[in-house]
Amino acid sequence: MLTLLAQIAPQRSTQYATLANDLAIPELQLSPLGKQISHITPVTLGGQAYLRFDLPAEPDAANRHELSMLAMTSAFFVYHERLDELEGPWLRPLETHFQPTISPELIETRRYRGKTNELFTHFLCNIARFSSSFADQPWRGLRLFDPLAGGGTTLFTGLVLGADVAGVEQSSDDVKSTVAFLQQYMREERIACQVKEERLKKLGLRWVFSIGKPAQQCTLVAGETEQSNVLLPGFKPHLIVADLPYGVQHQGPLTNLLASALPVWTAMLLRGGALVLAWDATRFTRAEMISLIETAAPLRVLNDPPYDGLAHRVDRVIKQRDVLVAQRA
Repeated sequence: MLTLLAQIAPQRSTQYATLANDLAIPELQLSPLGKQISHITPVTLGGQAYLRFDLPAEPDAANRHELSMLAMTSAFFVYHERLDELEGPWLRPLETHFQPTISPELIETRRYRGKTNELFTHFLCNIARFSSSFADQPWRGLRLFDPLAGGGTTLFTGLVLGADVAGVEQSSDDVKSTVAFLQQYMREERIACQVKEERLKKLGLRWVFSIGKPAQQCTLVAGETEQSNVLLPGFKPHLIVADLPYGVQHQGPLTNLLASALPVWTAMLLRGGALVLAWDATRFTRAEMISLIETAAPLRVLNDPPYDGLAHRVDRVIKQRDVLVAQRA
């Protein structure tokens, strides 16, 4: 039996100070290594927070790579209580070999009002992959869709991980600013990038990027999410990830949005694919969200532990944000 320590990822913002502590354990449990892990315990060494856990043996290269792509932990160590006659604890760094296809600076540099925390977005993308029938496939072969794309954080996260991505956003100004940022970033970083702009008659505007070599595709559309299947003809995502609008005082607008859009999103999703939604559960409870999802679309909500323990506090307004995961059978 081997004991490892996973260092909890540091948070730059005090607003999200406890985010990684709240979500690191379920992310580790749901990862491809989760079934091998036992005895997960939070510990503090030298003022730094870690997760301590046991594995049957030292992880191979593939599993080290999976560890390196977790969002809520930042480094891994083999733990020894003592070495020969020397009292510990002693930590040996575990090389994990994560090589992003595009620098994570792509996600971090883009700033806009209402941006979702980068680590939380990465967490949502990971949970979607882990919960799908495609968990054993590398990101490089997956397609990720954000039907409420905002300023593009989820799309940029997917690109960094290696996926092909597509997003729909109602605000044409938001989409245009995201397009401009992406073009400028690729130019400054000298990354090969081709973009095609298309005007969709009576529907909106679409930009299709071909980025890097081998090329990744990123499609951004200014249009209504309820028309996603028409705006993105033939696009069949493995994963759908969305951070639902905050600041909704009554559940009516959110209910109406999901009731009309979920059937469209689900029809696009490949069988075995996963849908992950984050929302402000302060007023709209988890039970209400589960009922809405299962009524609106042929999806199976995953609600056994640890899926039922993903709620966490964000700030004084959003006292409880929750995450719901569903799979298309």
